[in-house]
Amino acid sequence: MYFRNVIGAVAQVASVPVIALLISVSAAQAFDASVYPNLGGQWSRAPVPGMTGEPPFDPSKPPGLGQQAPLKPEYQARFEASLKERAAGVPGTWPGPSCMPPGMPAQMTAYEPMELIVLPRLTLIRIDYIRDTKRRIFTDGRAWPAHAEPTHDGYSIGKWIDEDRDGKFDVLEIETRNFKGPRAFDLNGMPMHDDNETVIKERIYLDKSNKDLLLNEMTVTDNALTRPWTVTKKFRRDHKPVWYTYNCSEDNHHVVIGQENYFLSADGYLMPTKKNQQPPDLRYFK
Repeated sequence: MYFRNVIGAVAQVASVPVIALLISVSAAQAFDASVYPNLGGQWSRAPVPGMTGEPPFDPSKPPGLGQQAPLKPEYQARFEASLKERAAGVPGTWPGPSCMPPGMPAQMTAYEPMELIVLPRLTLIRIDYIRDTKRRIFTDGRAWPAHAEPTHDGYSIGKWIDEDRDGKFDVLEIETRNFKGPRAFDLNGMPMHDDNETVIKERIYLDKSNKDLLLNEMTVTDNALTRPWTVTKKFRRDHKPVWYTYNCSEDNHHVVIGQENYFLSADGYLMPTKKNQQPPDLRYFK
């Protein structure tokens, strides 16, 4: 009672900005976390029985050509060329010589564990891979901005849904646009279109029979594809997480010179990354 009386007294003499601040604080206090699903803890990519090697974009299918990606011929050719480079010894797309972030949708493969933080008007997804990544999913009912700087992660607008009508939210629907590149679907370099007009829609929810299993139904529409591509990613919860710092540039031994990737050996000398690779042009050295 005393707290409400103080607010009333201050409101009578306060300026408009102060009143707005008090209203904002009151609204924040009214946030009822109990109507949202419990997404606390650490979420790691769920293992797929029989799957070995680097995780592909579609976890239900083998990596590489086994993904059966619906790529247009030009981008299928690029993908096959990338696979030949990988087979020759060239490192994967991430981490790589440039330390560029995976961006969307690849980051949701969760190469490192992720954390979901539900706030009143915003849901954050943190995945510290290559760099400190924070997906900001705005759930405040906003429209798409007229002007926003393109990013690798894109601009995400979401909406919480009470799908089973029990008075509690159970599904987060997200649409993400406004990208910049280059981006790829996975570590093998499966390419996305150069125009960056990608649209990604997601449905994130807890498994009804196992609350420690999180599912993400993702549909990617991209001009490198012949049709929208839908996959389902699964994550398992660790209730006692250990978080590590991931800094790509801290111990990166990859070197790009011209269009070629090289590797810096432990004793500080430049090494090839594939068989019969030519050394870089040393025209400016005596």
